[in-house]
Amino acid sequence: MGCPDKELSLVLLDDYGITRLNKEFFRREGPTNVISFPMSEGPSSAINPQLLGDVVISLERAQEEAKKSGTPFEERLDYLLIHGILHLLGYDHQGSKTDARRMRRKQKKLFVMLQGMAGK
Repeated sequence: MGCPDKELSLVLLDDYGITRLNKEFFRREGPTNVISFPMSEGPSSAINPQLLGDVVISLERAQEEAKKSGTPFEERLDYLLIHGILHLLGYDHQGSKTDARRMRRKQKKLFVMLQGMAGK
């Protein structure tokens, strides 16, 4: 992915915690499954150039989505983590359809790679 020496933090919350962040930073109501806060952009980017940012995942959302899709909880967490990391790296699925396809392809490729590494 072109960033072998980068760092990120992972924050695992419940729906209440991620709802608060969603409202405070994005002015959106309700919980979401994953939020990314890039640190490689904006005025804070020079503080620590090795820091990609933060990925915040709602464990409650992940559990509910895993149950609805019949997917193991751990796989859903892997998927959400990959999704969040891709946002930190500048991928976006909410812009154009081309960008969304590009992100989906990369996400699927990384997920398959991770599953292979885990022996699944």
